[in-house]
Amino acid sequence: MSVAGLLWYLGTTGVAPLLPLYLRRRAARGKEVPARLPERFGRGAARPSGRLLWLHAASVGETASVLPVLQALAERAPDLTMLLTTGTVTAATLLRQRLQPALASRVIHRFAPLDVPAWVARFLRDWRPDAAGFVESELWPNLIRAARSEGTPLALVNARLSQRSARRWRCAPGLAREVLGSFALVLAQSEADAARLRALGASSAHCLGNLKFAASPLPADREALAALRHAIAGRPVLLAASTHPGEEAIALAAHRLAAPRLPGLLTVLVPRHPERGAAIAAEAGGLAVARRAAGELPGPETEVYIADTLGELGLFYRLAGVAFIGGSLVPHGGQNPLEPARLACPVLLGPHTWNFAEPVERLLAAGGASRLDGASSPAEALAGAALAVLCDPGRRRTMSDAAAAAAAPEAGLPSLIAAELLSLLPGTGQGKAPLSPTLAAGAAAVARTDTDGA
Repeated sequence: MSVAGLLWYLGTTGVAPLLPLYLRRRAARGKEVPARLPERFGRGAARPSGRLLWLHAASVGETASVLPVLQALAERAPDLTMLLTTGTVTAATLLRQRLQPALASRVIHRFAPLDVPAWVARFLRDWRPDAAGFVESELWPNLIRAARSEGTPLALVNARLSQRSARRWRCAPGLAREVLGSFALVLAQSEADAARLRALGASSAHCLGNLKFAASPLPADREALAALRHAIAGRPVLLAASTHPGEEAIALAAHRLAAPRLPGLLTVLVPRHPERGAAIAAEAGGLAVARRAAGELPGPETEVYIADTLGELGLFYRLAGVAFIGGSLVPHGGQNPLEPARLACPVLLGPHTWNFAEPVERLLAAGGASRLDGASSPAEALAGAALAVLCDPGRRRTMSDAAAAAAAPEAGLPSLIAAELLSLLPGTGQGKAPLSPTLAAGAAAVARTDTDGA
C-alpha cells in the first residue's frame, strides 16, 4: 500500500464515527433518503442467485450515460442481474424515471457505501459481485483496494480524467498506480483521456468512444409539454440549464439587459439542485417569477420561470430558442452540452467546460454552440449571445441543425462496452466464489465492531 493510500485508509477509518451525523444532516437537506441511510454504511444487500455485475455511477450524468449499456447487457446476457449504485438522490430519481419496466426488473439500485474500509468490506461481503464497472472518474481507494483483494475483476467505463485531475493525481503517484493499476479494463472517453490515464498507471487504457454521444434524447411528458407551449404562447425563451450557485444571478441580470430589446422574453432557470428554487426566486427582486415546484405555469406577465423540479429538462430544451449550459460560468467544469444539442437547441457556454472537453470542441467546431465573450461582463456576454440567436431566425436554424448533427449518436458503442464488461464475468452462471481470507477478515471485523453508529 502506498503512503498516500495508507493515510487515506487511516483517515477514513478515523473519521467514520462522525459520518453518521454528516449523513443525517445531508438527509435533512434532502441530499439523502433517510430510510436508506443504512446503504451508505454498506448495508441493505439482497444478492440474487446467478451472475451479478455491479456498476457504480456517481450522479445524474454518469447514470444517464450508462443506461444504454444496461439495456445492451440485458440483451446480451439474459441470466445477468445488474446492481447499480449511485451517490446522489437525483441519480436514483433519474434511474427510476428512465428505466423501462422490463429492464427495471433486472436492475437493483442501492446508494453506494462511503469509502470507509469496514463499510466497503461489508458491502462486498454481502453482494459478492462477479465483476464491477466504475463510470467515468469514480476512483475510491478503499473500495477499489478491497474489490481487488477479493479478486473481483474491475473496469473503468467511459473513463474521464481532466488535465486538472491528472495534475492532482501526479501529487500522489504511488496511489495513482495503486488505484488505476487495479483495473483489468479501462475504456476512456477520448484518446487524450486514455493517454493521461496510461501515464498515471492504467497501462491498458484505450478509447472506444464517448457514451455521452450514445445517449437517447431526454424524454418529455407530452401533456406537460403541450401545457407549457400553450402557456408560453410563442414567446422567445432563453433557458439557463443545470445552473450552479452564482449563475442564476448572472442569468437574471442578463434577462434585465435583454428584455428591453426583445419584448416578451421569458427566461427559464433550471437549477442543478432543485431544492434551491425558493432561494433563487428571492434573488429575482422586482421581476415577475413563477415556480414549477409550486405548480405554477408561466403566465403572460411572467418574466422568469424557475423549473425547480427533477427530470424535466427534456421539456425545456424542446421549448427554448437558445440554452446556456450551467456549471460553465463558475469553475465547476460545465454540465452536458449534448443534451440540448440532441434536441436541436442552440448552445451557449461559459469558459469552464473541462468536464465535457471533447463534446464541447465538436459542438463549437460544427457551429452548434457558441462560447460567451470573455471581454464583457458575464451578464452582458450572456445577454448579447442570447439576443444574437433569438433575434436572428436564420442563425438559430443554422445552429440548431449543426448542434443536432454534431450530437449524432454513436449507436453501436453501448453494445461494444457491454461486450467488454461481459468478458470479465465468469461464464458458468454460478456466481462468485466464497470470500477471500483478506476480505473475510475485514468482514469479520465489521461484525465484531460496528463504528457507524447506525
